[in-house]
Amino acid sequence: MRNVERLTSVKSELLDIFMSMEVAEHERRSRTAAQRNLRARRGIELHREFKRLSEDIADLPEDAVEDEMH
Repeated sequence: MRNVERLTSVKSELLDIFMSMEVAEHERRSRTAAQRNLRARRGIELHREFKRLSEDIADLPEDAVEDEMH
């Protein structure tokens, strides 16, 4: 009977360890995905800002662009 209790205890400990590892891995993947999404969102925002600035500069008269550069 003692061996059965010990075996059950060891099985339970192993299951707890395995579940903890799974939770840690899930949290790591979630953080990685959140970081990747943030970088992508920032990249899109930066692209749109450069595009908007390029369009704004293109709308300026040619002599105004030259005056601001000097």
